Amino acid sequence: MTKIVLLGAPLEAGTGRRGCVMGPDAYRTAGLVEELRALGHDVTDMGDAEPEDARDAETEFAHLKELEVVAGWTRALHADAKRLGRGDALPIYLGGDHALSAGTVTGHAAAAADQDRPFFVLWLDAHADFNTFATTTSGNLHGTPLAFACGLPGFDAYLNGPVPVPVNPENVCILGLRSVDGDERRLLQDSAVTAHDMRAIDELGIVPLLRAFLDRVRAANGVLHVSLDVDFIEPDIAPAVGTTVPGGATFREAHHVMELLHDSGLVTSLDLVELNPFLDVKGRTARLMVDLTASLFGRRILDRATRSY
Repeated sequence: MTKIVLLGAPLEAGTGRRGCVMGPDAYRTAGLVEELRALGHDVTDMGDAEPEDARDAETEFAHLKELEVVAGWTRALHADAKRLGRGDALPIYLGGDHALSAGTVTGHAAAAADQDRPFFVLWLDAHADFNTFATTTSGNLHGTPLAFACGLPGFDAYLNGPVPVPVNPENVCILGLRSVDGDERRLLQDSAVTAHDMRAIDELGIVPLLRAFLDRVRAANGVLHVSLDVDFIEPDIAPAVGTTVPGGATFREAHHVMELLHDSGLVTSLDLVELNPFLDVKGRTARLMVDLTASLFGRRILDRATRSY
């Protein structure tokens, strides 16, 4: 049995479109609590987080969208994650767009530092989210959280100062890349982040790529945060995301990743991000994300019920 806490983050300001605010409730409606309890886990739903007032968030870049809102969520979730990361329960953050990870990742990095343990991040995403305020062309801040967490400069508006404990880029692995901006690509290549695009997955297989990273986490006695974006998955089976990119992980590839993570026993916190129920078809994406979470927490292939959509 694992003690699990759920915390909603109904944030959509990072995307430039409406809908992700409904994400946390969609996970609840799709039966996330019931699925995890059926696996024998102790689950507590803490409801939804509340953003802080961040009207002091300032930047020279006028094209950024909803900076004060995203900064308010970053500060609140950073504090929540730092507190939860020190506890004995595994937090799952129900998004909400990927901008929420600016708070969750940095909060858990700070908690890991307090425990004197190295902190690792597995980023399952079609995008690197490695833009800075200067390089984002859209101004949508859900494309910046990993760059911020890794300590790239220029993000003082988020936490009203530099990130307290930057994530070591050598301890970050991105799986599933297939859409990276030009300047973002340069920043990523100049970093020590391990980035596997879909061609690498096609040629080498997703299992050896993931296992190599998990072996590094285990050898370091590391703390592992997983951030799962809906657009990691092929949009034909997971349409409820505003940033669809064809050619994503298949149903079995996505489940295999979750099964390997469960087998490793290394995961200590989880983001579920970018679910936009407004774009879903009969709740199929929300249901798939719940199924994937169940695989991460121990549901086996033979436990799956037959279900039609």
